[in-house]
Amino acid sequence: MDRKFDKLLHFVVITLMAVSCAAPPEFLTFRGFAQGTTYSVIYEDVAGIGNKAMRDTVEWALREFDMSMSLYVDSSIVSRINRNEHAEPDKYFIDIFNISREAWKLTDGAFDITVGPLVNAYGFGRDTLNTFSETVRDSLMNLVGMEKVDIVDGLLVKQDPGITLDFNAIAQGYSVDLVSDLLESMGIKNYLVEIGGEVRAGGTKYGQYWRIGVDKPEEGNEVPGAELQAIIRMKNASLNTSGNYRNFYVDDGVKYSHTINPKTGDPARNTLLSATIVAPDCAWADAIATSCMVMGKDKAIELINSRKELEGFLVYSDESGKYRTWTSKGLEKLVDENPNF
Repeated sequence: MDRKFDKLLHFVVITLMAVSCAAPPEFLTFRGFAQGTTYSVIYEDVAGIGNKAMRDTVEWALREFDMSMSLYVDSSIVSRINRNEHAEPDKYFIDIFNISREAWKLTDGAFDITVGPLVNAYGFGRDTLNTFSETVRDSLMNLVGMEKVDIVDGLLVKQDPGITLDFNAIAQGYSVDLVSDLLESMGIKNYLVEIGGEVRAGGTKYGQYWRIGVDKPEEGNEVPGAELQAIIRMKNASLNTSGNYRNFYVDDGVKYSHTINPKTGDPARNTLLSATIVAPDCAWADAIATSCMVMGKDKAIELINSRKELEGFLVYSDESGKYRTWTSKGLEKLVDENPNF
């Protein structure tokens, strides 16, 4: 992804004016809260920037991004477009829109940023409906389909004013890429950026691969990292895991997961419990992992094997209900299914 960092680098220059570069490089860590979740950054401080200046720079970048893509910022570009107000898409919006269209085409519609009305209808979005029925679902399906939106002459054009966009299945991955690209623009090659469990690993840490845990997809496993299914060793790659074992509810004996199938209008129901995707960019890993949960195990495997830039680790249940795993060929030597930190 080609991103421009003119504003960000100007900010960095200002924050670095009083910083000394005398100390030898070391790995530093800082954590925080952004985009409704936690984040952490580990990086080799080759420029002698220090945590305060780096944290300020990263959080400034994330706030700027939220002003474009966050559904929880009323004045953001996507929020204004969803309300049919005049708003010109910026570089972030256009980039994510184009990546989303590519994912939509590749997955035959399993990934779709227009699914927002259904997400809200099932109670998983910001603007939930008070009542839901099959009639409501069928009506909302008329607003779903990425073929119904486009960017023309710099403006978002909808076939129906009721169409809304929801980039939540890709925006956080894009944020990871944004922060990672920012670090690289400052000459930092060895780093680990994590936002809400989505990860991009640059280089190594003291010559060793980064080790990323994949949670067991079990109901009740609410604390990330508490119970691991596997550890994946990574270098210069991104990772995203999607699953339906945390964000769901049961109504009248029926389980409703937060992953909605844009083609049927119903929550995804299949034997796939979690999908971990490794790809060069985290936005792409994010979109594909979500798509796999919609498609189910067999189609997910077919998709992963069809693209040389994708690797995958899937956890699914067999006919007897036992947990099984599938690992793509390129990950076989990098996955430890008996994790022990």
